[in-house]
Amino acid sequence: MNRPPLHHDLYLIAHDQTGKPLIHLSSLGVGLAGAVLLDLALSGRLEITQGRLAVYDRSPTGDMIADSLIPVILKDRDNRDTKFWLKKVAEDVYDRACGGLVAAGVLTRVTRRRMGVMSQTRYEPADVAPVVRARAGVRGAVEAGEQPDARCAALCGLVGVLRLESALHLAQPSGPLVNRLRAIAREYPRPVNEVIGVVETLISENAIAMYR
Repeated sequence: MNRPPLHHDLYLIAHDQTGKPLIHLSSLGVGLAGAVLLDLALSGRLEITQGRLAVYDRSPTGDMIADSLIPVILKDRDNRDTKFWLKKVAEDVYDRACGGLVAAGVLTRVTRRRMGVMSQTRYEPADVAPVVRARAGVRGAVEAGEQPDARCAALCGLVGVLRLESALHLAQPSGPLVNRLRAIAREYPRPVNEVIGVVETLISENAIAMYR
């Protein structure tokens, strides 16, 4: 069975049932960008080694965001830095991921009035099933203690570094749960652990920049 893009699952985990993001959008954007690169790497389109990207396969994956990235990387012959491309993709990946989920019928646009005057628009799950499924793989990896596949390990690592552990609704202390999520990702040193490490670095840099 075909699975949705990794960034779709991460987006769903990172929002509550009203469509409110659970973390700062700058951090979430970096995480979603990491998910896009990991999808390309795990499907054999990209090779990611020691902070450098190499395109191995130009064939489409079926995901609009991932498929639009390969030609852009190929066009820029001088820059193959993973950190650079993560930052580049993060610039608009949040809105594009949301748009893709709306187009797929997973999210629906809802506008509500606040205090009778102000209106607020969010994108809520049209059905709870995709959200439950997105969480289930990560929950299963944590609870079962069995080694998941690389895609699931990548999602576990991203949930851990983004500190989205509360969205899993597991009756475990936060610290040990985050450590477990990150340990799962470390079992796949490349490209999973490498990309997640760069995501974590960029999140830390964004946090420092906010307080300057």
